[in-house]
Amino acid sequence: MTYTLVLLRHGESDWNAKNLFTGWVDVPLSEKGVAEAKRGGELLKAEGLTPDVLHTSLLRRAIMTANLALDAADRHWIDVKR
Repeated sequence: MTYTLVLLRHGESDWNAKNLFTGWVDVPLSEKGVAEAKRGGELLKAEGLTPDVLHTSLLRRAIMTANLALDAADRHWIDVKR
């Protein structure tokens, strides 16, 4: 059986927009970041790369990106593992 690993970076955070280093500071997504996360999910669906499992960090921006992308890909029922 062959598996495909897909890496999706989190959407733009409030600090990314201000050109500030985020690191491990738990900064939420900006409005642009929300749109980017949704678009990422749409692109994954269009390419047939919908996930069976999803892993994310414990940071809000990553969790929010994962949930928004899954919803946009019509895979909202997939469990996000942290």
